[in-house]
Amino acid sequence: MKRTHLPLNGLRVLDAAARHLSFTRAADELAVTPAAVGQQIRALEDMLGVVLFRRTPKGLELTPETEGALEALRGGFLKFEEAVETMQAGQSSNALAIAAPRDIMAAWLMPRLNSYARDHVDMHFVLIAADEPLDFTEANLDLAVQLTDGPGEHEGMALGDPLFVTVEAAGGGADRWIDWPGSMADTDQGAVRVADGGLAIAAAVEGLGRANVPLLLAQRALDDGEVNAVGDPVAQRKGYWLVAPAPQWRQKKVKALVAALVG
Repeated sequence: MKRTHLPLNGLRVLDAAARHLSFTRAADELAVTPAAVGQQIRALEDMLGVVLFRRTPKGLELTPETEGALEALRGGFLKFEEAVETMQAGQSSNALAIAAPRDIMAAWLMPRLNSYARDHVDMHFVLIAADEPLDFTEANLDLAVQLTDGPGEHEGMALGDPLFVTVEAAGGGADRWIDWPGSMADTDQGAVRVADGGLAIAAAVEGLGRANVPLLLAQRALDDGEVNAVGDPVAQRKGYWLVAPAPQWRQKKVKALVAALVG
């Protein structure tokens, strides 16, 4: 069944004006001008085909049509408020769906989630391995980690500076390149080609060559002494970002997780 279009702004103005029996006091409550209140009431009268107020020497009076509708109108606004509260309560739900490339999920995200989960024992996590951006609504995602040059159409936060570093095995690597789709090395196709940066680091650990990878991805292997850096990290256009559409980004549970991940 087709729903009737509801003039919600006009109805909110009607409610305020009926409670105060004054366009001026209604305007103060709604932070608009008395003229704007009068315009909304006239537009509502034109749409409904009824007179809503009468002016008398003592001020405004409600017409029978308005008096008869106020109880249902105010009950409707209470229902709207309940609906909003219900939707906002969903922000505190105990499930978070996060997408990330498999390599950064293993090297960076999971260790931090482990720490976060210990302090939030009721929280459930759904982790989705995704090298390419996903449709947040279709995949029911709350947050994603992406190797990109910015948040694009979404809200986002950079995970530090977009630094890439060249790494090789701790004992020295072969004089050849390990290639992967995100490599920023200015070379021809490498002698070894793998699917992602995590595998490129693993290949470097085994002495198969040198790999150019994001510093954030390589940091654990560097700290553990599995690989050595060849030269200093270099700033690049792309780096890791936490991203989400504005509605997801504003959720309390997402804000709390983002703060924990970047803190």
